[in-house]
Amino acid sequence: MTRITPPSFAFTGGNPCLDFANTVDDRTTGRPRELLTDYERLLEWGTEAGVITGKTTEHLRHLASESPGTARTALRHATELRDAIYDVFSAVAHRRTIPGPALEALNESVRRAAPHAQIVHANRRFTSEWIHPERNLDAMLWPVSRAAATLLMGDDIGRVRQCASESCSWLFLDQSKNSSRRWCDMNGCGNRDKARRYYERQRAG
Repeated sequence: MTRITPPSFAFTGGNPCLDFANTVDDRTTGRPRELLTDYERLLEWGTEAGVITGKTTEHLRHLASESPGTARTALRHATELRDAIYDVFSAVAHRRTIPGPALEALNESVRRAAPHAQIVHANRRFTSEWIHPERNLDAMLWPVSRAAATLLMGDDIGRVRQCASESCSWLFLDQSKNSSRRWCDMNGCGNRDKARRYYERQRAG
């Protein structure tokens, strides 16, 4: 019987760029926990998120073993982009002024990705594809940058939210009918928050 390996990362953001921003746990608690601890973990995230294929992942894993310094640089670019996305969309969620350095960092990533994109025509349709992602250690960042730019300029920008849990700062798209979603994950943060409030009511009573 085939054993199904559970994903290493959670995908509750509703958009790849928000899921990428959520690769830090407990960001606002003073004790943040980095989930992208090395390049291999970055590859895992990209594969599980579906922004790179398994075949591309294998090519990049081999390339990283041959060029560890370049892989470390790609990881640094990844965390810089991740933090910029978080700063921009956290500001959006709370209706604050967008921080200029974070927006510029996002723009820089968009510019780096642009030369790797091309339009193709197949089956009477035009689509876009990435050029040789298996040759570029930062290839998983290209679709993340594009997703962030598309979300910022699209109709869903007003649906960006930040988890209401005091111990969580994850971002998500609120796709509920009445725009009432408060938590990144009802089964996690939502249940913990409800249990905490129930305990406080019981103690007060």
